[in-house]
Amino acid sequence: MTGAVPAVPPARAPRAGWRRAGSAYLYLLPSFVFLVVFNLWPLLEVIDQSLYQINLLAPTHPFVGLGNYRALLTSPLFWQVVRNSVIFAVGTIVPSLVLALALALILNRSLPLLGLYRTAVFYPTVLPMISAAAIWVFVYIPSYGLLDRALSVVGLSEINWLGTASTALPAVIISTIWRQTGYYMIFFLAGLQGISTEVLEASEIDGANGLQQLRYLILPLLSPTTAFVTTIALVAGIQAFDQVFLMTQGGPDNATNLPLYLLYQIAFMNWDTGQAAALTVLLLGVLFAIGWTNYRLMDRQAHYG
Repeated sequence: MTGAVPAVPPARAPRAGWRRAGSAYLYLLPSFVFLVVFNLWPLLEVIDQSLYQINLLAPTHPFVGLGNYRALLTSPLFWQVVRNSVIFAVGTIVPSLVLALALALILNRSLPLLGLYRTAVFYPTVLPMISAAAIWVFVYIPSYGLLDRALSVVGLSEINWLGTASTALPAVIISTIWRQTGYYMIFFLAGLQGISTEVLEASEIDGANGLQQLRYLILPLLSPTTAFVTTIALVAGIQAFDQVFLMTQGGPDNATNLPLYLLYQIAFMNWDTGQAAALTVLLLGVLFAIGWTNYRLMDRQAHYG
């Protein structure tokens, strides 16, 4: 008597695989539509507008190709803004990150009223920019400002901090550091709390002091956080606008004019939409290059785990 031949299960229909793939793409569809409508399409529109001479006061919009880019790159004002932007970025990023890390190291310990200290350091970040700018305008106002009053006590003459070309940009830089440091501190504090205490305790047993722990353990283990914070700080340095608009209006003599404020002037004061679009494309290219380069350089040195 021969055994029964086992039944062969029917081959799974390929339609089931397509159905599952279709369901996955259907879930992704809202995000894809959002990406296209609010990111990709506006980007293509800006690139297209940058190739035309679009002045809202003119009846026609002739095609000029790269003329808007050429006009920007040959403008002395544009290169002055680039110089201001580099000084502003370096002057805000380095001190902000150093202070943020130092504050995070201090506030990562068990201290009395620790929550109060953390709130005090982070509080400038939650202030509306108009309030923060008003505070610093009051500090810098000639004769009656807190800074000039303090100088008069020690016998020094008053200075028009926001009205002098040599002091206006440093004044804006200081106000920006004051507002951003607490925000960056939160990221460093989160990174420090993710470091195992067992690693630090083991290093203490081996005789490592505080500086050695910082150099050989804490900073390497914080490298992913540092890479992230540095990237957002670089982007924030290029995108600075509110403090310039509220405190100096780009003056005096364009000493505090930064890329986004120049974009505002071109688009909403000169009504030159074509050149504003060209400047937008240049800024997007710079932001992408900075973000990608910083990520590649710092990610290679980051220690994950």
